[in-house]
Amino acid sequence: MIDVTRMNGLPITINADLIESVDEVPDTVIILTTGKRIMVKETREEIKDLVMKYKHSIATGAFFNEDS
Repeated sequence: MIDVTRMNGLPITINADLIESVDEVPDTVIILTTGKRIMVKETREEIKDLVMKYKHSIATGAFFNEDS
């Protein structure tokens, strides 16, 4: 899961595994595999970094050891 910010300033948590693509035209739109589109304040690169960090934390087990 990644945390991003809707255009109205409210945070939203998105299942990173459901992201199909991210467009930046000019606002950033996350398109999910369900067809839902979510417009966010973060850039395409920021979304990419968040997803990569999330997937890395899962692969290394760091996600589950943060509070240890």
